[in-house]
Amino acid sequence: MKVILNPKKETWSKILERPTKTVAAIEATVSKIFNEVQQTGDKAVNTYTQQFDKVQLASNLVSKEEIENAANNVSESLKSAIHTAYSNISKFHEAHKTSKVVVETTNGVQCWQEKRPIQKVGLYIPGGTAPLFSTVLMLAIPAQIAGCKEIVLCSPPNSEGEINPAILYTANLCGVTKIIKVGGIQAIAGFTFGTENIPQVYKIFGPGNQYVTVAKQLATKFGVAIDMPAGPSELLVVADDAAKASFVASDLLSQAEHGVDSQVILVSTSKQLIERVEVELHSQIEQLSRKDIAKKAIANSKSILVASDEIALDLINDYGPEHFIVCTKDNTYYIDNIANAGSVFIGNYTPESAGDYASGTNHTLPTNGFSKAYSGVNLDSFMKSITFQEISKEGILNIGNAIEIMAAAEGLDAHKNAVTLRLKDLQ
Repeated sequence: MKVILNPKKETWSKILERPTKTVAAIEATVSKIFNEVQQTGDKAVNTYTQQFDKVQLASNLVSKEEIENAANNVSESLKSAIHTAYSNISKFHEAHKTSKVVVETTNGVQCWQEKRPIQKVGLYIPGGTAPLFSTVLMLAIPAQIAGCKEIVLCSPPNSEGEINPAILYTANLCGVTKIIKVGGIQAIAGFTFGTENIPQVYKIFGPGNQYVTVAKQLATKFGVAIDMPAGPSELLVVADDAAKASFVASDLLSQAEHGVDSQVILVSTSKQLIERVEVELHSQIEQLSRKDIAKKAIANSKSILVASDEIALDLINDYGPEHFIVCTKDNTYYIDNIANAGSVFIGNYTPESAGDYASGTNHTLPTNGFSKAYSGVNLDSFMKSITFQEISKEGILNIGNAIEIMAAAEGLDAHKNAVTLRLKDLQ
């Protein structure tokens, strides 16, 4: 990691740049595939599956038999771990349920809000070198709790034309209604337009590489909502001499191994800690099966020494990390004052990987600074709030005159007349 000592504030934006391509650099590719899927449906989807995933499928629909076989190919220990995570994630998201909110704003005017599930949602689950069955839990569980009618899952096949059995097992456990073997841009395009096999959905969820991120953003131009522009994974750790260097290094590497475009940052008021973490990184990285990926990500990452906790917090809020680990002598200061972060992990014994898998919080989070405006996925992500109102005779008499005056002031006579007619009717 590159070590940066006490950088001036005017250099922060340059120092904290993400190692990602610009949208313009890849939008042409995404638009081309979208246009073809819109025009020819599954024909285009199958062409790109063959091109990108190197497999020709007789059918990209996952059968009941494949789901049953998958259950036999998942070890009992992994099943047990998945069920532990399922229980904790369900408990946390169940607690987000809210009841109907009813308010009588004035005598005779009753307003209320109720939540309804989004009927059709599409879940994108990355495959490849790290099939993220944990993301199935994070997306399908709240969709199931919300009561979404159709929960459609797309995930890329391997070279044998199969989806990882753990993904299939978890999807079946979580109530996914349809599974399709398709990945990348073509999956997002399928969700957007609908094809013979891929249902069109109202909202798309799930992480992916930069191409998937841009594809999701393009989907919004065609009236499909998305959870957030979630791109390559990132982690920022703020730590001082209260932290264990080996733990800090392990957390940095846990994100670095996601992909070469992942970014990890250490911010500290202790030069000694930075030096100890650097030693641990060199030692631990050699033990990783994905060390080549981690090394490239670490090369894009930084350790930043600052003079005080106040400067550290200012820099962190400027960056807006996806994952934020706090391990300092004064954790409360950071907890109370952090404004921009997707999810926060506190203390020596709260690794970020706990949130990735089994503590209960959701791991689908805003990246690339979007935590300044976006929340991570939660139960409300799968629901809509609908407002209702019912006005009695007394109520329209109480607020009618105010409506008439306001409508007239805006020059909207029909608005005024809709009230005036009712008031005359009551005279």
